[in-house]
Amino acid sequence: MKPSEVIAAKRIHLARLANQQGAAGELLALHEEDTWVPRPKGNALKILLEALRETGITIKASSFDAIELPEGTEVDFLNKEQVRALLPAMVFVEVKTANQARVKPDFSGFFFALTESEIAAAEVLGNRHKVVLRNRLTGESLQTSIPDILARAKSSSWQLSVQL
Repeated sequence: MKPSEVIAAKRIHLARLANQQGAAGELLALHEEDTWVPRPKGNALKILLEALRETGITIKASSFDAIELPEGTEVDFLNKEQVRALLPAMVFVEVKTANQARVKPDFSGFFFALTESEIAAAEVLGNRHKVVLRNRLTGESLQTSIPDILARAKSSSWQLSVQL
């Protein structure tokens, strides 16, 4: 294989793995769930994380993609009092998507990474944290939890990511 062919193949591979595809899957899942709202941004996110800290829960913003609210509930994340009042009813949702044909209806063959912040959030939030696995090829979804995923995993390899 020529060096230019290797580079071209790597670019194709990287494009397939790019976060844009994951983000697109998250957006699609958000649009299909009436009770989900996207993770707030900016000051709204700061208010949410501060309200959580006031209850003794510290998580990173990157540990969830969406928030599930009770049906018919709306929240203004810039309104501190409203966020505090609704906080006990909020479920923090992490979305994992796949678009490979190897993923079976029971989601075996689904390969993804869990970050340290996602695992930590699941530990401190308990049943107020869930993971939704979504097969973009079939449209199927599975609501689960990190403990259930770890118990079901056929294999796992832990890694350390470093940014210099």
